[in-house]
Amino acid sequence: MMIIQTVLLYSSSYYRPEHVGADVSVFVAVTDEVKSVSVLEGDSVSLNTDVKVQRDDMILWTFGPQNTRIAEIIKRDQINIIFVSNDGRFRDKLQMDNQTGSLTIRNIRSEHTGLYELTVISGKTSLKSFSVTVYAALPSPVITSNSSNCSSSSSSSVSRCVLLCSAVNVSAVTLSWYKGNSLLSSISVSDLSISLSLPLEVEYQEKNTYSCVINNPIRNQTTHLNITQLCHTCAELVQQSHSVVLSVIVIVLIMIVVGGVIYLHQRKCEQTRSEDLAIIEKQSMSEYTQIIYWLQKGDLPQKSLLDVDRTETAVNYQHTIKLKRQISRDY
Repeated sequence: MMIIQTVLLYSSSYYRPEHVGADVSVFVAVTDEVKSVSVLEGDSVSLNTDVKVQRDDMILWTFGPQNTRIAEIIKRDQINIIFVSNDGRFRDKLQMDNQTGSLTIRNIRSEHTGLYELTVISGKTSLKSFSVTVYAALPSPVITSNSSNCSSSSSSSVSRCVLLCSAVNVSAVTLSWYKGNSLLSSISVSDLSISLSLPLEVEYQEKNTYSCVINNPIRNQTTHLNITQLCHTCAELVQQSHSVVLSVIVIVLIMIVVGGVIYLHQRKCEQTRSEDLAIIEKQSMSEYTQIIYWLQKGDLPQKSLLDVDRTETAVNYQHTIKLKRQISRDY
């Protein structure tokens, strides 16, 4: 016997079964029982039918207040029709077991939170409802401190830490401080995505174990307090401040010394350039005077000290000297 199975992937539509065939009697059994299912965003969840699909059975899954059809199995003689929604929020998300009709939602997101209704028609009609709640992944709480609150007494110096435990952009969570296993304080937020913070004041000398916990109905994240790292005595705070001041002073002194060395080096370079320029100018004037003398006598050598052509005039040569002076200054 050949069985034809058809898998349909098409748009969802409003659907409520009116009849399943002329030869099938339908008895409706309504139940008010709703099974709550909690799942973490990004995980997969399976909604089980607890039945095995038989001949002439129909399995129907709907979602939300509009009873939007998202999955269906119809078994008739030699034909199996399987429908899985592949549009909108459920695109590439749904998988249905063709033996049981159980529905799996993969890589689930917050938009998949809602009521899922199962209708099983097999001689009679039975209903099942699943209330699915999708929770966002939990961040690790962050503990910060302001350990500057020091108070002195005649016997000792006591440092108290004001600690703050924070979590950013969270919803449907509780943030709590614990001392060992004992709850000290907590704060909760419902569906709004906000930032939470919870303060706690401790003494540096305490040896107790503190932790900050953020949790939702299915998961929690814990950050343990390291008192010696975040909290310091008044003496330690003063010592740290002195160390910071000393470090700043040393850095400033180093910058002054380096700046002085650079300044002296530049001054020396400028002085050297000035001396070189004076020597060049002195030599140039001497050569210029010699050439003027040769021109007046009409006895200009074939090759002067500066390679001046016999036909070059004193004026042109003076211009050449000025150019050389400018080059010397630029150098």
